[in-house]
Amino acid sequence: MKIAILGYSGSGKSTLARRLGEIYGLPVLHLDTVEFLPNWEKRGLSEKQRIVADFMRDNDGWVMDGNYSKLFREERLEQADMIVMLLFNRFNCLWRVTKRYRNFKGRTRPDMGDGCIEKLDLEFIRWILHDGRTKSKKAGYKAIREKYHDKVTVLINQRQLDEFLRKAEK
Repeated sequence: MKIAILGYSGSGKSTLARRLGEIYGLPVLHLDTVEFLPNWEKRGLSEKQRIVADFMRDNDGWVMDGNYSKLFREERLEQADMIVMLLFNRFNCLWRVTKRYRNFKGRTRPDMGDGCIEKLDLEFIRWILHDGRTKSKKAGYKAIREKYHDKVTVLINQRQLDEFLRKAEK
């Protein structure tokens, strides 16, 4: 089984990926770990693409979370048996990110690149509330839902996410 997880920042993509990896016994690749080197430095595109391509080639099944369109997003979506989109509202995402910050303050969370200390600054808050929800991003999610309608599950709140996980665990 191959599972691609997309969605807004702070919606719980990495937590869901980790949980689905446990449930189905699949390797998990958090694309944030590919994107970032220590201290939030960005890795070069060719190296990022090599890491993702190797992961996809070397594993018969996988779970990958992250939006990153230049990291073989079309190939990930084509290959995926299931696409989960976490489209929680902006205020819920901000609350979740604030909670995450309190839990990991001064440390690197497990689904982030080594040496990327958890942070919550005005730039990231603006991303969660506004910049990460442009018309073009929303249109992109809509296009994915339309193109892959037979394998997309859209979750918009915690209740739906909990129910989705309950069904996956059976």
